[in-house]
Order: sequence, then structure tokens, then C-alpha cells
Amino acid sequence: MKTDTQNLDLVAVTTYLSDHLPGLDGPITASKFQQGQSNPTFLLQTPTKRLVLRRKPPGQLLKSAHAVDREFRVQSALANSDVPVAKMLHLCHDESVIGSMFYVMEHVDGRNFGFPHLPDVPVSERTAIMTEMNRVLAALHDIDIEQRALTDYGPPGNYFERQINRWSKQYRASETETIPAMDRLIAMLIEQIPADDGQRGLVHGDYRIDNMIFAQDNTDCLAVLDWELSTIGHPFADLAAVIMQWQMPVGAEGRGLEGADRKALGLPSDADFIAQYCDRRRLPQIENFGFYLSFCFFRMAAIIQGVRKRALSGNASNPERAAKIGAKVPLFAQRGVDALR
Repeated sequence: MKTDTQNLDLVAVTTYLSDHLPGLDGPITASKFQQGQSNPTFLLQTPTKRLVLRRKPPGQLLKSAHAVDREFRVQSALANSDVPVAKMLHLCHDESVIGSMFYVMEHVDGRNFGFPHLPDVPVSERTAIMTEMNRVLAALHDIDIEQRALTDYGPPGNYFERQINRWSKQYRASETETIPAMDRLIAMLIEQIPADDGQRGLVHGDYRIDNMIFAQDNTDCLAVLDWELSTIGHPFADLAAVIMQWQMPVGAEGRGLEGADRKALGLPSDADFIAQYCDRRRLPQIENFGFYLSFCFFRMAAIIQGVRKRALSGNASNPERAAKIGAKVPLFAQRGVDALR
């Protein structure tokens, strides 16, 4: 049984996929994508096809984390919708094949932008790319979950109450030291949860520019990736997640837009992006946006605490990067406190 997160047992993969994906002719080679800290992802290449395999990491995992089966389900449900996704090909529940559950999807050939300031894109294209990002987000939140058989994809009730409870438990389960700002943030969020306004739909959970694939020759989005945190919930969580990301420092560490001259760069302000989103969904101005923003900082702090825990236990997909990311928990927690204030 293969349990290495950096490599795949290609003999086992080839044998299994030859039986479950008709027309797949070997040999298969694999290379690991370096971005991402959660579910190890590999590019599979044959003489005629390029596929992507995404697996659960091996070892002891937090309950409900790394749910590749949920990723497979939601992307399958979104096929032929206004939300572009890769074509799902096969889900393997049998952990004995490579040591954990995995799925295979078609490889989407396009452009992936690692930073929201789009340094490698002409200024003339940046506005169109961000407009497309906004369009896809609004389309996602307008998905008819009943029509797509996703009504049971998340439990009922107040989404933020549920999520704060869930991520507080996840944080405590992976806690490695006391972080006062995080303790304070959790308490403040619990006290300030807004009343349920009835909005309930599909949310991505980690919507940002580097989780999207764009066409090579235009600004159309071809696929939204990394659906691990998706659920049925409140759409403002996704919108606030975009703004949260943009409030981080520019560059490889923060991947944000903090301090950037957005007008000169051809990028929207936070207010413009929010207004465009509300206009697309025919919504009034959003009240108490600071709560939604704070919630996103809190959830990200809890997520990267899990990354830190896996790095310390030797179970991270990219140990060196995991350690760097995990060290930012206090920063995200304090930003969450500041957003609430």
C-alpha cells in the first residue's frame, strides 16, 4: 500500500484506471502540483491524454476534512451550468489502491494566475478577468441547488453559527499553542452572529483567483478548482473571502492587494467588486460586512492551523511551505479581530 504524499504507485494507478476508464492507454507518468496544502494533486500523462488525480492525504486526519468525494460530487453536479468546472471521470473509494480515496478528472488547459494583481497580464485584460471572476461568483450563488440535487449537500440552520462551531472544533483539535487573538476572535464572533436572513445556496469555501483556470486566448473562466470546503451555506462568506484575500500583502507570502494602486493596475476596489456582485444578484447594499470579513479571517486561521499541525507531525503535502503558512495563524486571527471592530 502506497502512502507517500509526494509520489504515486503508478503500477497500481495504471492497473486500476485501465479497468475503470475505458480507452485509457498507458504508460502513465505522474508529476505533483506544488500549489495547495490540503489534498495532494497530480498531473497524469499518457501518450494521448492528460488527466488530474486528486487524493486524500494519508495518516490520521481531522473528521470531515479532505473530503475528495464531496469535491467529486459537487463538480459532477455543476456540469453544463454557468459555473465552469473540470469534467469528472471517476471516484475511487477503495483506499487499498494507493492508500487513500482519490478521484480523476480531465485536465483543463488554460491560464492560472497565482496573484490577484495579475503581474503577467496586460493591464488591458485585468479588468475583464476580474469581471469574469465576479460573474462566476454570482452565477455560483444563483445555482438552483434543488435542480442540481444538492439540497442535502449541507445541513440546514444558520450557516455562520454552524461554521464557527465547526471550525472552532477543528482549530482546537489541531491547536499547538495558545494564541490569544484567536481565542478572542472566536468569542467575539459567537457574540455577533447576525440573524439568519434566509439566504441559502451553494458556496465554494475558498473562492480566489488562484483556484480558477482561464482560457489561453481570452478572459473566459474555464474551470473553478479546489471544492474541498464547498457546502450549502451563505453566499456572503464567499464574497468576503475574496475581499479578505485582497487585504493581505502583495506577493508570494500574502497573495493579496494590500497597498496596491488598483486603479493604475486596472483592478477593482473592494467596494466596486461588492457593488458589481450585488448588482448581478439584484441585492441591496450588504450591511455589517465586517462580520463576514472577520469570519473569513477566522476560518482561514483555523485552516492554516491544521496545515501547521500536519507540518509538525510530518504529514504535510509540502512540509516547508506548510510550516511558513502555519506561522501566520496569529496574523489572520488579529485581522479578524480588527475587522469586527
